[in-house]
Amino acid sequence: MARWEPNASGRLTEAAMELFAERGYGKTTVEDIAARAGLTERTFFNYFTDKREVLFAGSEHFVKQVVDAVRAVPKSSAPLDTVIWAYESTNDFFEERRPFARKRSALIAAHPELQERELVKMMSLAAAMAEILKERGTSASAASLAAEAGLAVLRVGFEQWVKDTKDRSLVFHLRAARRQLEAVVDRAKKGARAG
Repeated sequence: MARWEPNASGRLTEAAMELFAERGYGKTTVEDIAARAGLTERTFFNYFTDKREVLFAGSEHFVKQVVDAVRAVPKSSAPLDTVIWAYESTNDFFEERRPFARKRSALIAAHPELQERELVKMMSLAAAMAEILKERGTSASAASLAAEAGLAVLRVGFEQWVKDTKDRSLVFHLRAARRQLEAVVDRAKKGARAG
């Protein structure tokens, strides 16, 4: 295939995922990925900084979508409601990518260096959410708590969504995770009152 063929990024991602499944993440090189896609290493580096980034490409689009969703929520909404609603707004984005998300999650779970990259990306997302909440008039501490709690709901809900054999929506799992968080907080309140 010629280097100029369309969708080089998609071809590189597909090639990487195939090779990660066949050989394992650690044994796959950038050279292997580029060759499988019919492209050069130089072309690979036009799209990705390293082979890890194949799994994290598009995160900027996701963050922008979430931040835009927060801006669309009425300012009268509670900070945590705002954060959860913004994550729920990404349901279609992820539904279109469910098979990829499942493979990606399994790879990340199996490799500490990928877990580290995922954690950095998630912390950046929480920081962005906290900033936008502060811009909306939420105090710094409440914004941080809502952003971090929302991130916990996203992580738990997303993990359950990826594993769901019934293919229920991300929204379903985010709401279930939120109910679980609320139950934990309610038990803590009751324990504090009893003590």
